[in-house]
Amino acid sequence: MGKRILIVDDAAFMRMMLKDILTKNGYEVCGEAENGAVALEQYKGLKPDLVTLDITMPEVDGIQALKNIKAFDPNATAIMCSAMGQQAMVIEAIQAGAKDFIVKPFQADRVKEAVAKILG
Repeated sequence: MGKRILIVDDAAFMRMMLKDILTKNGYEVCGEAENGAVALEQYKGLKPDLVTLDITMPEVDGIQALKNIKAFDPNATAIMCSAMGQQAMVIEAIQAGAKDFIVKPFQADRVKEAVAKILG
């Protein structure tokens, strides 16, 4: 049984791309969410091994979602994803507890490497 991953991104196309990469590499995508508020609810119910979080989303952004998830589960593991490779965002995400950062558009090898490094 593959490790379970929750994908959080407001763009359905990006969720689909990421899901495709992850499932091809033996991971189970146990849920998808379109914003940080939905992400927290899904996280509570699904208890995934890893969460991928887009930074820029409506309602609750990825960094706030990560803080909320970490407040619920201090051992939560997350990788941040964003098209904006802005240094400040990356630093803020890492400070909030993200284990890694993937820049969009997704490159399969980079996604695989980041996930494998965290989930072993």
